[in-house]
Amino acid sequence: MSAEGYTSGLAADLAPAARDRFVRYARVHTSSLEGSDSFPSTPQQWDLLRLLEQELLELGLEDVELDGHGYVTATLPPTVEHEVPTIGFLAHVDTFPDVPGENVDPQVVVYEGGRLQLPGDAKVALDPAESPELERHVGHELVTSDGTTLLGADDKAGIAEIVTAVAYLKDRPELPHGRIRVAFNPDEEIGAGTDHLDLDRLGCVAAYTLDGSTAGELEQESFNALQLTVVFRGVSTHTGTAKGKLVNPVRILADFVASLPRELAPETTEGYEGFVHPHVAQADAEQARCVLILRDHDWGLLQQHEALTRRLAEEAAARFPGSSVELTVKEQYRNMKEFIDRDPRVMAAAEEAYRREGLEPKRVAIRGGTDGSRLSERGLPTPNLFTGGHDYHSRREWVCVRDMGSAAAVVVHLAQVWAERAGPESRS
Repeated sequence: MSAEGYTSGLAADLAPAARDRFVRYARVHTSSLEGSDSFPSTPQQWDLLRLLEQELLELGLEDVELDGHGYVTATLPPTVEHEVPTIGFLAHVDTFPDVPGENVDPQVVVYEGGRLQLPGDAKVALDPAESPELERHVGHELVTSDGTTLLGADDKAGIAEIVTAVAYLKDRPELPHGRIRVAFNPDEEIGAGTDHLDLDRLGCVAAYTLDGSTAGELEQESFNALQLTVVFRGVSTHTGTAKGKLVNPVRILADFVASLPRELAPETTEGYEGFVHPHVAQADAEQARCVLILRDHDWGLLQQHEALTRRLAEEAAARFPGSSVELTVKEQYRNMKEFIDRDPRVMAAAEEAYRREGLEPKRVAIRGGTDGSRLSERGLPTPNLFTGGHDYHSRREWVCVRDMGSAAAVVVHLAQVWAERAGPESRS
């Protein structure tokens, strides 16, 4: 393939394989499920996990394993004799559960600009007015869904890029690199992706998730995250004789949600601004339950958001005599920056790999979290690399094939950077 428009000839060479793998993976239904008692949370995730296990075996990787928790791991052996720290590359197989993820029909198109109507739903289109990033991709090959489902670039694009890069390295033993570990996991979208991952067995000094978006972005900061569950209990009675007796939990919940500050909502915040978001609501005659997600890059500010939410819930209950409120909080993940900063080699190697690929690294903060948030907190520094995907968690999700080639090339460069920086000449 011609390198015209690509960040490098390597990216041009890798892009078609990354695209084809991605299209194949995207067709596999892998939605996860919040509240499931199993791990993985849904049986369909096993289909892609088993497929990946088989592909890694066919590539000739070593130590290929699919364990009982749904983690696929494998090793690319080193090609150098000197000692090199073992690094890992990770991506998740599950897709966002709140948008349809079954019967995905990927569409490969050359984007000509303007509004791109998706064929499966007249109401769904890619529009630069809603997704300004599209304007940078006129003339580029994109992969979209047909508009009836999400696409699954989050994070099957990352999987495809890792497998493509590892296959390239495996076929070229003359390229210097240390021991590389690959891991694919379920259930990232519901915050459980690393719950059962054995880091000692993974055996890495550092790792990189490929779960980002725009080419050139390099993420070492994430939100701190809490989940707060509020349960209002009322008094049920026959509505015909309810005066002075009925305490309606639905009204209490509505009153509470209406009291949440509009300026502290995800739809009104950006950058480093945190938010309080009522995510799930359920109610009947006796109780109403609301699950909220609280986010901020600053842990102290997140504690303030929690205190505010608690106060508003208690005040809502107090306005309805006879009601009660119960609140429970769960820490979901921490900002990974403080943990990644402890080993400067990790980000320095990533920035060098980006530059070798012709990309100036742009450090950005994630308005969300990745598996790297949990891994970094557990002692494995894991920043997040771009995949070229956009508009995640929606039917308008899309990925740029050129950027997929660049992401795969960055993985190839990263493997070599770590080997070179650990070489005898680098210590002389």
